[in-house]
Amino acid sequence: MMRFCIDCFLVFAGWLVIPQWACAVSPIPEEMAEARRFAAVHFEGKEEPEPALENRFTFGKDFFSFTYDGKSAGDCLGSWDLQRESQAMDENRTRHTLTYTDPNTGVVFRCAAVEYRDFPAVEWTLYFKNSGDKDTPILENIQGLNMILHRGEDGEFILRGSQGDACMPDSYAPYEQVMVHNMRRRFAPDGGRPCDMAFPYFNVAGPGGGVILAIGWTGQWSAFFQRNQDKDLRITAGQELTRFYLKPGEEVRSPLMVLLFWKGEDAVRSQNLWRRWMLTHNVPRQLGDKPLRPILTYCTYGTLRWGNNNEQIEKFFIDELAKQEALPDYWWMDAGWFPGGQGQWMVDRDRFPNGLKAISDYVHERNMGLIAWFESESAYPWSITAKSNPDALLKIPWDPSLQYIVNLGEPSARQWLTDCIDKLIHEEGIDVYRQDFNMAPLGRWRANDAEDRQGITENLHVQGYLAFWDELLRRNPRLWIDSCAGGRRNDLETLRRAVPLLRSDYQDFYGHPSCDNGNQGHTYGIASWFPYFGHNMMLNMQQYLYQTRSYMCPAFGIQFDIRKNEVDWDIYRRLIRQWRQVADCYLGDYYPMTPYSLLTTDWIAWQFHRPDQPDRPDGMIQAFRREKCSRDSLQIKPNGLEADATYTLTNLDVPGNTEMTGRDLMEKGLVITIQDQPGSAIITYKKLSTTDKK
Repeated sequence: MMRFCIDCFLVFAGWLVIPQWACAVSPIPEEMAEARRFAAVHFEGKEEPEPALENRFTFGKDFFSFTYDGKSAGDCLGSWDLQRESQAMDENRTRHTLTYTDPNTGVVFRCAAVEYRDFPAVEWTLYFKNSGDKDTPILENIQGLNMILHRGEDGEFILRGSQGDACMPDSYAPYEQVMVHNMRRRFAPDGGRPCDMAFPYFNVAGPGGGVILAIGWTGQWSAFFQRNQDKDLRITAGQELTRFYLKPGEEVRSPLMVLLFWKGEDAVRSQNLWRRWMLTHNVPRQLGDKPLRPILTYCTYGTLRWGNNNEQIEKFFIDELAKQEALPDYWWMDAGWFPGGQGQWMVDRDRFPNGLKAISDYVHERNMGLIAWFESESAYPWSITAKSNPDALLKIPWDPSLQYIVNLGEPSARQWLTDCIDKLIHEEGIDVYRQDFNMAPLGRWRANDAEDRQGITENLHVQGYLAFWDELLRRNPRLWIDSCAGGRRNDLETLRRAVPLLRSDYQDFYGHPSCDNGNQGHTYGIASWFPYFGHNMMLNMQQYLYQTRSYMCPAFGIQFDIRKNEVDWDIYRRLIRQWRQVADCYLGDYYPMTPYSLLTTDWIAWQFHRPDQPDRPDGMIQAFRREKCSRDSLQIKPNGLEADATYTLTNLDVPGNTEMTGRDLMEKGLVITIQDQPGSAIITYKKLSTTDKK
């Protein structure tokens, strides 16, 4: 049960305290000027202007670094030929290119940068190519970002971010670190997957503003934050290990680096500015440049597991859902539709005599799409992939594991794999290509590097991985790619090509409630960075509302074993209906309403605000009272509302609605009371039009 009332506002502790009277989240002129200044100085070579505001960030002269033939980047580039070029990509983006050529060794160093005109953001990637006919000297310690932030006299630097995924309750947990004198913080993933135990997204705040940093590298990145004794913070970031020569014609690259500048003291506003930039310029779009919409999925894997499905039983599940008017938007064929294990990329004709095409035709006739699972980079020795690419298998001599990694840095292997997967996509009618990666590749990469080629296998593999996806998307303009939780690869380069339909493998195939609170924490943490993500759950009828709402997100699936006839279909349809009511709100601005917590004695709540939907709510609030929480009420102040407008508030579990002004909601607050332990509530709100008021 839940009620509304107006009372004093409870001030929450924690770094995500919400400012009141929040305005629409859009860039302000000072933020755009900061990005323009950075681009002018570092991409166009103009002089650094004097700071016009106190406590304004300033930057050191350099913004990247490397060592070539024992010399620093500064010593090298001063004597190399330089060409600068700037060209409009479209009305909102300008491409800047800096090209340096070493007249002695033929190395061409290129910085490919983009300046955004609609957001205060800049990005760049470094490239090194050997255009000569001999091996180059050693190129090492390539740091795509190496810069110093200077602050004013007052305040201190604050580093914020989220943990990576470890398939644990605290995956994506937010953190905050005040960077006092001489403090150092180093971040790197575990084993070569970019979001494994670490997260390549950071928000550095100082007095009066800050900068968000993202590292786009689908491999082993590292980032180092070092506070000195003065007023400076040095930040370096890049591929963790680089020390190699380049063969003639060979090219390597750095991770993609992105900076988004923000002003003020409101860290939550800065994250919503980031979310809007992500939606506008990064999240993949559908054919015709249409934005992705939230989707409902259904997957039988949690019920049937690996290798136990077939054409008949998949169609049975579909038919039962159709009878109950509960069909999803996408039908999900997870691991095991092929014979044997990874690398055997062909349909198991014993179980699917008519191929997956029989399933895709079946779902297409019912206005659904088909998702199919792959783990294209891994292969068993006996698989068709391994036998077709014997010279492109990465392994560790002392590792007893039978699985190899296909080296996508080898052009012939990448071409073979591209043709193989593309053929399956076409012949089997696959709409969403789901690529998993349940292997930590770092050991295999480094075991295949020579002493004077450290980091080269990883670099070429990552380039090949991105090229592999780009070619699949080019050949299949309607295709989506799912980056998959097991892969733990959700860096920015990946998220420009894919969406994570499963944000983590932290779930329970039996629907046990032990995972509920952790999944609330996942939404709380990841939503500050990713506007589009997904998850699935196995339905537990004992606490279905609390459980379902703990997992809900933009791409969502509710599974159960239809064969057992244990589910109340009215409840199932109600859960789907409620998700569809609020799903589009997840793509709006995000406001945490409580501090982050996994404690069973706490509440947790958040707001998604999206007032651009004529036939949908302007936003919604989700609140959870956990199983040992003694307080039956939580008081919050929603954000982003119009003070003079009147809003209709609706509790999805209670008939009727309540009207309140935006001013009262933002100043006096909203009390949510939940009697159940555990219990949950979803409150939607919609601004009344002039006609509605009459």
